[in-house]
Amino acid sequence: MKARRAARELALLAFSQLSKDIETLKDKELEEIVVLSVRTLVNNAENELKKTLSALFDTREFIENYEIDHQENIKRPVEAPVLPVPIPLTSDMVGRIDTVIDAIDKTFSATEIVELSSLANQEEVKEYIIRLVKIYVENKKEVDDQISKCAKGWNIERLVRIDRDILRIAIVELLYFADIPLSVSIDEAVELAKKYSTEESSSFINGILRQVVEENKLYGQKS
Repeated sequence: MKARRAARELALLAFSQLSKDIETLKDKELEEIVVLSVRTLVNNAENELKKTLSALFDTREFIENYEIDHQENIKRPVEAPVLPVPIPLTSDMVGRIDTVIDAIDKTFSATEIVELSSLANQEEVKEYIIRLVKIYVENKKEVDDQISKCAKGWNIERLVRIDRDILRIAIVELLYFADIPLSVSIDEAVELAKKYSTEESSSFINGILRQVVEENKLYGQKS
């Protein structure tokens, strides 16, 4: 995972921690928000892994009990070893297999979070997150006005929060980060939406950001 991609994901979490009085935040408080965001991410990963382990133990216990209670084993002599028995693909068993699949997915997600939290300790990533948040705080009205203007028919307060925060991060990059190509900011925002929101949101966000580019005549100003 690239450092800036990690920074955007962590910034998205940091944005969710911002209070309504963000204009009064000091640099030290911004740093604390970033640290809190990483800690929240890691704690969530730990909780998901605990749930995963519990689900796997439950499935194993079900299979063991199913085997012991099977009529082939009920009629065996007491001293005889437990016989393996076929497990029918009942709806209950399919459901348990789905639980295991979901548990594996959560494990992969937690692994990615470990990588994110590791990257969060890099100065480059920390500085980028704080820069993103700080520039948004300093230009909140201008950034949110861009969303209101380009999201025709939508009240910014009625947007799904995660979509709104993805837009804020991307618009900060589009307007105030001269070193980031337009296509990169837009593509990364779309990927964040696909990962944390919905397919419809990714298309919606893509459309708004391209409108922001058109409204501000950014083509030709950035590579």
